[in-house]
Amino acid sequence: MTRSSDSHRRAFLGAVGRISGSMMLLGWAIPGWSRTVGASAKGVGQAAAPEVDVSPTEDLMREHGVLKRLLLAYEEAIRRLDRQEDLAPDAVADAASLIRSFIEDYHEKLEEEFLFPRFRKANRLVDLVEVLVMQHRAGRALTETTLHLATPQAWKREEDCRTLTHALRAFIRMYSPHEAREDTVLFPAFQTIVTPHEYDALGETFEQREHQLFGQDGFEQIVDQVAAIEKRLGIYDLAQFTPRP
Repeated sequence: MTRSSDSHRRAFLGAVGRISGSMMLLGWAIPGWSRTVGASAKGVGQAAAPEVDVSPTEDLMREHGVLKRLLLAYEEAIRRLDRQEDLAPDAVADAASLIRSFIEDYHEKLEEEFLFPRFRKANRLVDLVEVLVMQHRAGRALTETTLHLATPQAWKREEDCRTLTHALRAFIRMYSPHEAREDTVLFPAFQTIVTPHEYDALGETFEQREHQLFGQDGFEQIVDQVAAIEKRLGIYDLAQFTPRP
């Protein structure tokens, strides 16, 4: 290779690098990628959050993380009710409202609309799917009871407090194994019954639905609301759960 051709080659590679960098700065997507999180536009002078590749089932599992934290809030509410300690009814009501809006009316609707029918069509894990659907219905009934009784008026009636405690316990007992079975059995199997293109397209569908219902940074805002409930209940500090030697 002559010195002249080598110079041309270096110039060409440099131009390619500049073009690639410009494409990344402009946010051009590479076909076939699943949805990304943290890529919302920022104002002038603000650093954009790094993009994180999130698949449809990983997205659902992150939402299970929200549910787990709300179940911990329920556990703290039960502990305080059992010991007749101070407990603001609105903390329980807010936790139940998030379960209703984010878990039942969004997360579970995604499963019922996009996952469960595909398992039935493929004749895979159908028995499991039917149990999950049944538990979704039971969970909504328990949430309705919780929302009805998480009020200052009901707090004064012993019978209502017992009914509320029973509803919270039943919800925790059902959903702890429910979400664990989905995370370890249903979600890993899902990618085997759909094409890669269909899998990626579902990621986009989930993202659009989330933005429609909760805004551009919907998941992050939901997590912030959960953290606020944890702070009101005194369970936000993760270090407090560490056993002492």
